[in-house]
Amino acid sequence: MIIRWLLLILGGVLLGGIVHLATVILLPRTATQDAYARLTPIAPVNTVVALPAPTPEKAIMPFMDPAFASAVCRYDLSQGPLKLRVPVSPAYTSVSFYTRNDVAYYAINDRAAGRRVIELDLMTTAQHDQVPEDEEITAADRLIVESPTVTGVIAIRAMAPEPGLMRAAQAAIAGARCGTAQPEPPPPAPQPQPQPRPRR
Repeated sequence: MIIRWLLLILGGVLLGGIVHLATVILLPRTATQDAYARLTPIAPVNTVVALPAPTPEKAIMPFMDPAFASAVCRYDLSQGPLKLRVPVSPAYTSVSFYTRNDVAYYAINDRAAGRRVIELDLMTTAQHDQVPEDEEITAADRLIVESPTVTGVIAIRAMAPEPGLMRAAQAAIAGARCGTAQPEPPPPAPQPQPQPRPRR
């Protein structure tokens, strides 16, 4: 009798674990109003858009902190890799990357970047494989981030530890840029040299 109850309890725990895991994995994929969908009306693709400060009644994104100036870039890599440039605010700046299904896959802050500007190239694995070997540069000179999905969201946040620094944080956010990397134009063709006239 005791063994039967133990087996029933064990089976219930295993079934509950499977249901919980399936819910956690599938819920972001079935949600119709995920972050990407909510940002579609206000954030054009491959453009940094500053978000309004949250209020107790309304916030565009969940868990927004009023001590941070926030912006997003809803990216689409179908036309090529993306170049991201974010000026660093006086206090603290962070950049987080999410897939189309709201799964975080990379994050960097000003301390890790070690510069006054966070600069990186975002691309898919296939696009990274197409980068010529002679263009491979060390991570110290060129940071390349691989996105697991073609579309996704980049969240940019700049901290204002006191109200007087909010303008500086907003200015850093306003200077952020994300856009498809444009190929460099070919060098101009050499001009033909005039032929010297023959002497008579």
